[in-house]
Amino acid sequence: MKRVLGIILFSLISLLPVAASEHSEAKGGEENNTEKFDPTVVIEHHISNAHVWHVVSWGEGEDKVDIEIPLPIILINEGKFHFFLYSRFDHHTQIAEDNGSYFLYHHGTIYNTDAKGTITEDENGHLINTKPWDFSLTKNVWSMWLSIVILLWLFISIAKKYNGSPKRPHGVQSFFEPIILFIKDDIIVDQIGKEKAYKFVPYLLTLFFFIWINNMIGLVPFFPGGSNFTGNISVTMVLAIITFLVTNINGSKSYWKHTLLAPGIPSVVKIILIPVEIIGLFTKPFALMIRLMANITAGHIIIISLVSLIFILQNVWVSPASIALSVVMSILELFVALLQAYIFTLLSALFIGMAVQSEEH
Repeated sequence: MKRVLGIILFSLISLLPVAASEHSEAKGGEENNTEKFDPTVVIEHHISNAHVWHVVSWGEGEDKVDIEIPLPIILINEGKFHFFLYSRFDHHTQIAEDNGSYFLYHHGTIYNTDAKGTITEDENGHLINTKPWDFSLTKNVWSMWLSIVILLWLFISIAKKYNGSPKRPHGVQSFFEPIILFIKDDIIVDQIGKEKAYKFVPYLLTLFFFIWINNMIGLVPFFPGGSNFTGNISVTMVLAIITFLVTNINGSKSYWKHTLLAPGIPSVVKIILIPVEIIGLFTKPFALMIRLMANITAGHIIIISLVSLIFILQNVWVSPASIALSVVMSILELFVALLQAYIFTLLSALFIGMAVQSEEH
């Protein structure tokens, strides 16, 4: 337990230079500037996707040193293919040139522009420059690949221990075997039924550990962690769509019969019930998508907000309370990371179980 608290405290302290750096930039280098620290800058930077992986930074102003890993930029614009590293964007103007085309990097999004960096804004101050097709390998993509490597390493190493004569579980196997058995027996088999459950065990086990590992990676605020992968709605949408397809492709005749025909129900009620059932097919994965994204993103925002209190109030006596609350929240987020993986897997198994059951059940 002491090791866990030590790791969490170290992780939170590592967030302080990030917040302090943003605070210094907000002041614009003016000593007497009374501009207040804006935590939304730090929060947006932390939870948003990026084309660069920040490792560490120190110093202020012109002496500031940033160690970053530039990620590949892959764009298609007006039929032309563009491939270069993020480091090509000018540090001050955020403009990059490639094959005669100019691109502007603005808050994690790449826009088309000219050599002068001309931008066009609407009445609300939002950029309306055209965008190229962006297929870049962002921080979230690399985080996903990292989780896949960890996932493969875990399961391959555990599977190898089962070769040959049976042995008492030890090491990594002894930790993950109870979790695997719990997911298989108490979630998948319990929700789907023993006869049909094993068809879906590979998918649901992979789903659980994929979400859990990515949730844990996101709680590490320094390289190679810190990504908000499972808090990205595009990611949760894809996971929800996969569950939607698995559920409805494997749906039994009874499932579709009750959804589209509602047998045994008065005709007047069918007019209302059948549209509701059809809408329900889409609201279930939508709820999965929003629940995971909202809970993971909210955790990141709360922790950063608590750390930012030190710079908002600019009072050293706030630091102990801010760090203490952040530690408590970080411990809670360790539980939330596991809980959200469990809930997503449980509901997916529940939806699949409802769809594959025969009429007599």
